[in-house]
Amino acid sequence: MDLDIVTVAQRPELAPLLDDFDGAWPEFMGWDPMASLYYAVADELYPEFVLLAIDPAEPGRALARAYSVPLSWTEERLPPGGWDRVVQRATINRLAGTPTNTVSALEICVRPEARGRGLSARMLDAMRENARRLGYQTLVAPVRPSGKHADPDEPMDRYAFRVRDDGLPADPWLRTHVRAGGVIESVAPRSMTIPGTLQEWRGWTGLPFDRTGPVRVPGALVPVRCDVEHDHGVYVEPNVWVRHRL
Repeated sequence: MDLDIVTVAQRPELAPLLDDFDGAWPEFMGWDPMASLYYAVADELYPEFVLLAIDPAEPGRALARAYSVPLSWTEERLPPGGWDRVVQRATINRLAGTPTNTVSALEICVRPEARGRGLSARMLDAMRENARRLGYQTLVAPVRPSGKHADPDEPMDRYAFRVRDDGLPADPWLRTHVRAGGVIESVAPRSMTIPGTLQEWRGWTGLPFDRTGPVRVPGALVPVRCDVEHDHGVYVEPNVWVRHRL
């Protein structure tokens, strides 16, 4: 497919297209409290780290988007707090004026009707090349395995290291990262935490949330923990750390 993959810094007039991805993620995924620290300012403060894929035949619509962020990370081990911790660290670094040495992927999203054409792999390649162009030697990614939602009860530290007969990861999205040169390092057991009242969870999912205990939610990688007595549900999503040397 003939595509133009550009950063928002290169084409700032395309920034409004970032919001035109309705239905690309389960509704509850948009309610991580940490997310607004990044998404509310991404196109203004990190435009060179935000990518859009545009079909030249249909320039008014983006087929895919990719978000990443620079941060300073000197510890050898990547954080168990995963996605949330990266957003927090990047924000603190920016406010403090700390020089950055690493880029973290935050999201690669393909419009639902454009999936199955290899666009995710192309966006990952573009993100890697963009980080290299900006002078970075490392791209890390708190990966959300694309097949894990089908097996929410299996621990991520087992699922993440499943392999096929050819030695590649069984999960399609992890496999794409490894094929691109990434190395699976560890599990981030609390990568994203989404709390809500039971009424909020009912609105996000259409499920009753009327019994205390685990609730299996479509699109969730692990069950949501429901507490009827205290009127809240909490989703703690594990991700998988992958490191790319550029």
